[in-house]
Amino acid sequence: MKKIFLFLISAVLLAGCAGNKCPDGTYTLQLFSTNDVHGRYFDSLYVSDQTKGSLLAVNHYVDSVRQAVGAENVILVDAGDCLQGDNASYYFNFVDDTTRHVYARMVEYMGYDAIAVGNHDIETGHPVYDRMVRDMKVPFLAANAVRTNNGQPYFKEYVTVRKHGLKVAILGFTNPNMKAWLAPHIYEGMEFKSLLPCVQETVDRVKKQEKPDITVVLVHSGTGEGDGKQFENQGLDLFNTLEGVDFLICSHDHSPYVAKKDDMVLINSGSHCRNIGHGILTLEVKDGKVVSKSIGAENVPLNKDLVDTVMREHFRADYEAVKAFTVEKIGTLTTELRTRDSYKGMCDYMNLIHTVSLSAAPAQISMAAPLTFDGMVKSGTLLYNDLFTLYPYENQLFVVKMSGKEVKDYMEYAYDGWINTVSSAADHVLKIRHQPDYRTGVMGWSFESRPYNFDSVGGLIYTVDVTKPAGERVQIASLADGSVFSEEAEYNVAMTSYRASGGGKIMTEGAGIDTATIGDRVVAYHKEIRDLLYDFIMEHKTLTPDVMGDPAVIGHWSFVPEAIAAPALERDMEQVFSR
Repeated sequence: MKKIFLFLISAVLLAGCAGNKCPDGTYTLQLFSTNDVHGRYFDSLYVSDQTKGSLLAVNHYVDSVRQAVGAENVILVDAGDCLQGDNASYYFNFVDDTTRHVYARMVEYMGYDAIAVGNHDIETGHPVYDRMVRDMKVPFLAANAVRTNNGQPYFKEYVTVRKHGLKVAILGFTNPNMKAWLAPHIYEGMEFKSLLPCVQETVDRVKKQEKPDITVVLVHSGTGEGDGKQFENQGLDLFNTLEGVDFLICSHDHSPYVAKKDDMVLINSGSHCRNIGHGILTLEVKDGKVVSKSIGAENVPLNKDLVDTVMREHFRADYEAVKAFTVEKIGTLTTELRTRDSYKGMCDYMNLIHTVSLSAAPAQISMAAPLTFDGMVKSGTLLYNDLFTLYPYENQLFVVKMSGKEVKDYMEYAYDGWINTVSSAADHVLKIRHQPDYRTGVMGWSFESRPYNFDSVGGLIYTVDVTKPAGERVQIASLADGSVFSEEAEYNVAMTSYRASGGGKIMTEGAGIDTATIGDRVVAYHKEIRDLLYDFIMEHKTLTPDVMGDPAVIGHWSFVPEAIAAPALERDMEQVFSR
């Protein structure tokens, strides 16, 4: 009889909650958020005993809270860029594309409530993200990605879930600046609305329909400055204007950030499972209605070595498949490659990127930047894993028609994002600033801008004078083969799909090219640059400085005057990398 009575009481309570009328009382819900995981599913580096941040560490932490407060009081969400950036994501995107994707299985195992679509998720291409929609039982959300043929959402807009009887609406949005990142064919059939006013309009509509007790908004957009001027980073713009939202989860810029006001918090946990965003919301319910709320937020550093060992074993076979793929020998390297060397002049690493880009017909000039901030590949046997250090993203290579003047203007703009005008070796040549490290809080020197926009050029012989003002620094002597370079001539220029589409604004603000019509200038589309690197290594087997940097192919460049530039650059580099 007692069991029947308890069952009836439970049924009544659930029925009340199902009608959005929860029993009176005080409820406390914990929200946890990740973003920009970038394929960090496993904690292993695959080729050593070192570990890294991972979903295994995330699950260890979240499950410990679930055990303490009850799973019904925990919300778990992600704000996008989960399908690209690591060996595991690449393997299940492109190598084993028949098995149900490991990320789909992992987030289901972990009990995620919703995941927003990131720009790097779209970058994987229709076959991958369309498959993810099919594979994932966890909702994959992007309300501002709409179909060009009928204006309807391409992905799901939102999901509602019950937490301790409370109704939670979770809405997801992707980055609206997709044209600046990707070639049009990658998102064929879609267009992307600005988050302002799309988020507020969608929130208003969903709240009217669903009448939730709690509203969570996931945006794959950077925090920004809140000045309304950064289309790619609209987080603070939303935070300053949104109404009716409890949690706003941002992402994209990899910079941890928390903002609070009385009725709403913004959380950006950074990237790569280094932190987990934590929001806490306490509600008071009277007569079936929420009458008061208090809210708080923080970012919690995760210990990469504290992982869910049961989860690790559950996905052991997937890990072993990725590892076997990762340690495949693909060639030999006779000299160490360090991406940090790119910031002070020519180096073997950038020489290799330019050489591979210039091998793509009909390229005459190559424009490229380091995409790994501080990576290193040792001399000796080259493994497939090393390609993710050399080139972590799935960018395609485009060959674009540009005038000589556009090339020169591009170069001036790129270097101005990278260097200062100086008068002596005591000045900072590199644009760096003294500030706390976003992970540790320790003061140190770092670049003012993103190094993935520090483009150098292959196929030309030129100098960059650090004593000259912006716009007058680059002096082009000739093409790599010695032939005349003319600002009136046209050249075929190899660059990433990200750059050709306007990423970093070097094409638009530097070269003055309207990237909305870049297709009219593209003379050749090539496959992803990492795949081109793989083909180049397989062809040559052994990479020597001569193979990677033949001056007749890539030309030569340097910072001048050397008496000022060289010692200043060495000091700046020592400061940036001394943490």
